[in-house]
Amino acid sequence: MPKYYEDKEEDGRACGGVREDLRQCLLESPCVLRENKSPKQCLREGHCRSLQMTFFACKRSMLDTRARFRGRKGY
Repeated sequence: MPKYYEDKEEDGRACGGVREDLRQCLLESPCVLRENKSPKQCLREGHCRSLQMTFFACKRSMLDTRARFRGRKGY
């Protein structure tokens, strides 16, 4: 499912790989392609839920003080 390859352009932001994969998943979902809804509406309906949870865990780990020792969640 993740499409994080080495030939992609490097995103300097935190959780950049997960962010890119979530964006691609939403843009390629049938909700956007067939029903012509916005990606935001499709995200609210529950499409790409696993990537959304991974992105949330990555962002939350940035605020967690234990992340200094354990590292960020996600990839």
